Amino acid sequence: MLTHHLKNALEDLRDLITMTKSDIEDIKLAQHDPQFERLSLKDEKIKSFEAKKAMIDHEISNLVKLNPDRELPSLLSKEQHTLLEELKVELSNLHETNSKYAKLVLVVSNLYNTFLERIVPTEMQGYKKVASKDSTFLEVRA
Repeated sequence: MLTHHLKNALEDLRDLITMTKSDIEDIKLAQHDPQFERLSLKDEKIKSFEAKKAMIDHEISNLVKLNPDRELPSLLSKEQHTLLEELKVELSNLHETNSKYAKLVLVVSNLYNTFLERIVPTEMQGYKKVASKDSTFLEVRA
């Protein structure tokens, strides 16, 4: 059962990496709709991975409880060791891919915020930002 959960968790991680790489390509092309459409899919994959990781933890915990006199590495098969190592590598890949995506999101966010600030200048009143009274570029009439 542990092997099954490890394989499924790896599949979820690889899907998340693929989706995040698609997000990176889409943000470079300023195609935001596909990113928003993938959000719910990514959320489902994350929840699925978390559930599978909990099952992996449970299976490993049971192995240790049933064999208190043996060390964990000796309880796992060669395939399970390999899958755990792959899981570690894919988690690292996901972290790296997410970091790249986060940098792009930050750049785009700063760009939009700069544009907005130039169109509608704001000033701080306490902890709240409000439109500046000196705003001459934009005039609103009701």
